[in-house]
Amino acid sequence: MGKIGFGYGSEWHLLWHLARHRTSLDDTVRTVTGADHVEWLDFPLRASDGPIDAEWTGLDFLSDADTKTSWRSFWPQGAGIHNWDAVARMQIGGRSEWLLVEAKAHCGEIASSCGAKPEGGLSQIRAALDATKAALGVEPGRDWLRGYYQFCNRLAVLHFLSLHGVTAHLLMIYFTGDVNGDRVCPKDAQGWQPAIAAQDAHVGLPQGHQLEARIHKAFLPAFANLRGPVSRPS
Repeated sequence: MGKIGFGYGSEWHLLWHLARHRTSLDDTVRTVTGADHVEWLDFPLRASDGPIDAEWTGLDFLSDADTKTSWRSFWPQGAGIHNWDAVARMQIGGRSEWLLVEAKAHCGEIASSCGAKPEGGLSQIRAALDATKAALGVEPGRDWLRGYYQFCNRLAVLHFLSLHGVTAHLLMIYFTGDVNGDRVCPKDAQGWQPAIAAQDAHVGLPQGHQLEARIHKAFLPAFANLRGPVSRPS
């Protein structure tokens, strides 16, 4: 887990919604996903001098050992493993399904490129992304390693899970009205559209692809009482 900004940034605002406005957050999740019920997983702890908050990484939230073994063959397990901003279980039509959350507070957070080295896990990552593109009907020449790599590697997770009979959804949360220096923080959902459209054009997902119903967007407010200078507790 990276360092959380005090009063700004996607991690701060997501934790604020989870802690103080969970009913409203759950209502939004149900609306965009069609879920009947949402149950958030507690964040894991890692041992140190004392318990320290961590993020769910990779497929650590799963209990099925066989799926997790196959996952290690599909994706390298190291510094480039997926970090989830939040994870939940949903009930949809009597079925239990996973919800994996990515949150963004400014447009610069959307852009990313793969940092894996040829001597590291690059070939394994490229193979996983190519398999995902093929399954979703994406043109093979689309570059999923550069430009919008994080979003693309999240798609690879959904693809892998679907192959193993695990239904999961990806929820992209975009916060509106954050104040964070000179970064571009959209004031409303409309302000996010150019950045999201640029991502969509680069990634090249065709209409009606097999994961389309499992990828969702939500626009949530960064609360007004946290904008501008924030007094730290003494």
